[in-house]
Amino acid sequence: MDCMASLDHYKAGMVLSGVGDALGFRNEMWEFNKSGPAIHKELQQLGGLKNIKVKLPDWPVSDDTVLHLATAEGLATGKAGEDLLHEVAARYMEAMKDMEGRAPGRACSLGISRLRPGEEGGFRVPYNPRGTGCGAAMRSMCIGLRYPKPDQLSTLVEVAVETGRMTHPHPTGFLGAVAAALFAAYAVQRRPMTTWGLGLINEACPIARSFVQGRGFAVEETERDWNFFCDKWQWYLDSRGISNGVGPVSWPESYGPAERDMVYSTYSLFGWAGDSGHDAPMIALDALLGAGSDWEELMSRAAFHGGDSDSTAVIAACCWGLLYGTKGVPKGNFSSVEYRERLERCAEQLYVLSH
Repeated sequence: MDCMASLDHYKAGMVLSGVGDALGFRNEMWEFNKSGPAIHKELQQLGGLKNIKVKLPDWPVSDDTVLHLATAEGLATGKAGEDLLHEVAARYMEAMKDMEGRAPGRACSLGISRLRPGEEGGFRVPYNPRGTGCGAAMRSMCIGLRYPKPDQLSTLVEVAVETGRMTHPHPTGFLGAVAAALFAAYAVQRRPMTTWGLGLINEACPIARSFVQGRGFAVEETERDWNFFCDKWQWYLDSRGISNGVGPVSWPESYGPAERDMVYSTYSLFGWAGDSGHDAPMIALDALLGAGSDWEELMSRAAFHGGDSDSTAVIAACCWGLLYGTKGVPKGNFSSVEYRERLERCAEQLYVLSH
């Protein structure tokens, strides 16, 4: 199958992922703001999304994009198997030198400090029962750009699991990487969005589980903590009326910024919406389902909410760009985003490799 997303879509996916990250982050001001309505009020005071020029110094990308680039540039080498994992691990270590003012998460910092690329098994870290965060999910969309075809699903899952558990060895953490990679691949394939969650729990998660068992690393702990991720996703699909993969999507009667804050917090593990491996891609999908091809609506739902707003927006914006390109995105939002050239170069390299 030829990918249905063009090179321009690949570029839009990578560039807009950085834009979504920078917007949700707002130089640490919005990522740590608990109130969606307050963020929307500040957005209005800035003249609305159309008037925001996403560029330095006011709108840097966060740790999300720096680590997404590290994953993407590792994949762009064309390496495979353990060579690829050592490559990505080395790039994660290098990326930690670029974290000034980017608010890296604790699990990412801890996990990366324990990596030993080049040594046997040096891309693995000890099991961490607290490794449930979204740090693996936020940097994994590019895996779906590298392995976008249905017959590459096993490779996509294996790479997402192994790169994900370099920092988030808990299944709630590394299955977030599987979700983000998978949704990007589904966007490339133009697979109906109402089927994405179903594909995650019915197709990708069973592959991930048997892969972990076959690798023989931290199997007992992973099995013990496995069920939460899939159970919570099943609950989400039931609540949206798409557990059979068919619409129409069922929405709450009123679903503005305040209501979304309340709903998103029910997805979360600790009350901080989008902070975990299961709910960052969940909020991203929720935003994609609700926004359709409307960029402003996507950002309203994915970037401007109380909680870990840059991590939900980096995933949603990447998938949106893969689907719709930059059509309808104000030029100021993306033309000068930090690391734009690197993001575009990765897109070009991954597009070539995926073909």
